Amino acid sequence: MAGLYIHIPFCRQACYYCDFHFSTNLAYRDRMVSAIAHELELQLNFIETEPFHTIYLGGGTPSILPSPELDRLLNLVSKNYNVASSLEITLEANPDDLSKEKLADLKSMGINRLSIGIQSFQDHILKFINRAHTAAEAIRAYENARRSGFENISIDLIFSFPGSTKENLRHDIRSAIALAPEHISVYHLTVEERTVFGNWQRKGKISQLHEDDAAEHFDILINALTTADYEQYEISNFCRDGHYSTHNSGYWNNAPYLGVGPGAHSYNGFYRQFNVAHNQRYMNSLEKGIVPAEVDSADKKSLANDYLLASLRTKWGCDTTILDNNFDLDILKIHGEKIMEFIQNGFLIRSGHQLILTARGRYLADTIIGDLMVD
Repeated sequence: MAGLYIHIPFCRQACYYCDFHFSTNLAYRDRMVSAIAHELELQLNFIETEPFHTIYLGGGTPSILPSPELDRLLNLVSKNYNVASSLEITLEANPDDLSKEKLADLKSMGINRLSIGIQSFQDHILKFINRAHTAAEAIRAYENARRSGFENISIDLIFSFPGSTKENLRHDIRSAIALAPEHISVYHLTVEERTVFGNWQRKGKISQLHEDDAAEHFDILINALTTADYEQYEISNFCRDGHYSTHNSGYWNNAPYLGVGPGAHSYNGFYRQFNVAHNQRYMNSLEKGIVPAEVDSADKKSLANDYLLASLRTKWGCDTTILDNNFDLDILKIHGEKIMEFIQNGFLIRSGHQLILTARGRYLADTIIGDLMVD
């Protein structure tokens, strides 16, 4: 079930925690959209056999693009690529971009899933992390999206900010549940070195929550969301009534995907490809008709580790037959003793060909997955 990812590398302002590839310089926006459009024309054969079942516009902030530019990219995909009849088209959006007029445009161009970056429902936290919207604006954007006919909405939250409390977390979870979105992604804040928060941490202005406190926060959010009938189908992702992110599920289950735009990654089942994460070099190269990408002909062990890392985070777990058939890796033979130890300690279960983390195991996911990697 192949997917297409389109990276829009623009934001109005920099969130203090973010280390994704983006620019706040919108002066060359038109030129960038033309470069992405040209890459779409040049990448037609990267995935040859499967139709796209998902299109995901991410960033950056793709909702920052005017409607005609978004429509241009989607029309180009529809015209040139093989796409499934039931197509999930997701747009990442900031609340401050979602006017009633913009929402009507998004709906008319076929976008049927919104991922709204709310992050918090508390103004002092939004200001602390340098978000452009307020809590009231976030709620209004969500309600307007519902009135515009969007029936599949995901919202993003972040927890364990420096200095955050359990009551901060409970407030945000209660507010999210009250809106009743189909999907909620809740990410633990990690202070990355090349961010404002990273700079502040080096200067001693902030510090990350102690891991015991962060684990307690994680327990609070899992209990609250599962009590409200949200299924934790991936460590950071929860949904109601089977509204999984089809696009992200493809990543986690070893499906091929094409990524276009600066900094985008691709995988066609045989090798990985990484576009240059530099806007000017990306545009200059595409204007010469060259996709500025580095091909990584990774060995099977490396690809197997990628699959282990992604799949064990999900409720479906790791399919040992995929490891065996696709990567010539018998994980039960290589790590049989470790796997048995994790099972006996209640961190892992084996169901047929699947290895699945238990609820207890999810708390130690990084350690368990690291121990099962192959050298």
